[in-house]
Amino acid sequence: MSVLSSAPPPLAVNLLDAGSLLSTFGALGIAVVLFAETGLLAGFFLPGDSLLFTAGLLCVPGTHGPVGLSLPQVLTAATAGALLGAQTGYWIGRRGGRALLARGGAERLRQGAARAEGLLARYGHGRAIVLARFVPVVRTVLNPLAGALGVPVRSFTLWQAVGGVAWTAGLVLAGYGLGASVPNVDRYLLPIVAVVVAVSLIPLAAELVRSRARRTTEGDAP
Repeated sequence: MSVLSSAPPPLAVNLLDAGSLLSTFGALGIAVVLFAETGLLAGFFLPGDSLLFTAGLLCVPGTHGPVGLSLPQVLTAATAGALLGAQTGYWIGRRGGRALLARGGAERLRQGAARAEGLLARYGHGRAIVLARFVPVVRTVLNPLAGALGVPVRSFTLWQAVGGVAWTAGLVLAGYGLGASVPNVDRYLLPIVAVVVAVSLIPLAAELVRSRARRTTEGDAP
C-alpha cells in the first residue's frame, strides 16, 4: 500500500497585504498596484503607502524579502506605476467628466471626491495635486477629478510627476533607511506597517475634522 502525498495548494494573494503582494509579484506587483490605485477608481482600497514602505524595507540585504527585490527595481517600478496611473486617471476624467465620479457606488469614493475638490479650491492646482498623493482615497479620485474640471494638461502632468516622485521615493527610502539602521527589523513588519497605515490616515482624519468644524460654523452663523 502506498501513501500519496501532495503539496498544499498555494494560498490566494491578499490584495490588502503588502507582504503577500511583494512575495507573489515582486517589483512588477508594485507597478500594477500603484497604477490601479492612482489611475482606476476601483483601486481606491489598495495599500499604496504600506506597499511602498514595506518594499523599501525588504530591499535591505539580510531581511527575509522576496528574492531579487532590489532598491533600484522598486524605485523604478513604483515611480512608473504612480506616474502612469495618475496620467491615466486624468484622461479618464477628461473623457468621462464629473458623471464618472457621480456613478461611483462606494461612499468612500464620493467622500474622497468632495475632499479632492476642496483641496483644489483651497490650495490651487499645483499644491493640491502634490498633497493629494499623500492622502489615501483622495489620491485616487483627484486625478480624474482634475481631468473633469479641465485642469490644463501641462500643469497636471508637471505637478503629478513632482508629487508622484516625492511620494514613492520618500516612502520607499524611508522603509529602506529603517531596515538598514535597525537589525532584524523585518521581524516587526506587521506592527510597523500598521503604524505606517495609521500615519497615512492622519491627513484624511484632519480634513474630516476641519470639514465638520466648517459646517458647524456655517450652521451657527446668522
